[in-house]
Amino acid sequence: MQITRFISLIVVIFFLASCGKEIKREIVIKEKSLDLQVIEVYNEGLKALEEGDVLFAAKKFNEAEILYPQSDWAPNSALMAAYAYYTQDYYGDVTAEIERFIKVYPKNKNLDYAYYLLAITYYEQIVDEKKDLQSILNAKNTFEIVINKFPNTEYALDAKFKMNLIDDILASKEMYIGRYYFERKKWIPAINRFKTVIDDYETTIYVEEALHRLVEINYIIGLKNEAEKYANLLGYNYQSSMWYQRSYSVFNDMYKKKIKKENKKNNSILKKFKSLLNWDEKKRNSKIL
Repeated sequence: MQITRFISLIVVIFFLASCGKEIKREIVIKEKSLDLQVIEVYNEGLKALEEGDVLFAAKKFNEAEILYPQSDWAPNSALMAAYAYYTQDYYGDVTAEIERFIKVYPKNKNLDYAYYLLAITYYEQIVDEKKDLQSILNAKNTFEIVINKFPNTEYALDAKFKMNLIDDILASKEMYIGRYYFERKKWIPAINRFKTVIDDYETTIYVEEALHRLVEINYIIGLKNEAEKYANLLGYNYQSSMWYQRSYSVFNDMYKKKIKKENKKNNSILKKFKSLLNWDEKKRNSKIL
């Protein structure tokens, strides 16, 4: 009886062992089958991308990601979907894919490229800095992430270059608005705009003109010490600049006469305007009487 039980136990053990091997073999086969499916779908995406059918390519890359989400194929496929959209300027789809990638795969080895592609997507949407500021700010913020998080990469190097170009664009916008106020003699808002250029965009080509405008405005409104301060800054850093020559001329007699003449002209216009108002008031009073 005991021998029979022992033999039965051995049979059960062998049976379970063989079952275990079969299950493992089945899992391996399934994994191999999944790999083959993913590779097939991924290659279909590559072929479609080469042929210029980016929408079908992105669809196939998304399928590859879904087929085997726990594998290395998943994040690679997600990035390829974003890149496929990028090749044909589907910027909204690129942004959606990259933002999802960053959220789902926050520790992926290609995260630097993902942020860089997102920054470039924003950067290429910059059309008119005078009307659309959001794309510029989005690009700048994302390039800053690339520089700070991945400083030793080729993407960071290009990001720094693009950041300089963005600063030129933003400084240009500030100068455009500053000149607008300057021409209309709105001195305080004009000063604020030119100071922004000096403080926030000191490496751009617009700093020289901004300093000169501050020399002019401060001289016109009677703050000669302030005018001299900005003129000295301009002379120290940009002595060979034409803007320094113009600022230098602010302090000569010809410029003083020009300012006095303009003030005199403005005063005469104001007097004429007041006299017309007084004449109109007298006329109305005489009619009443």
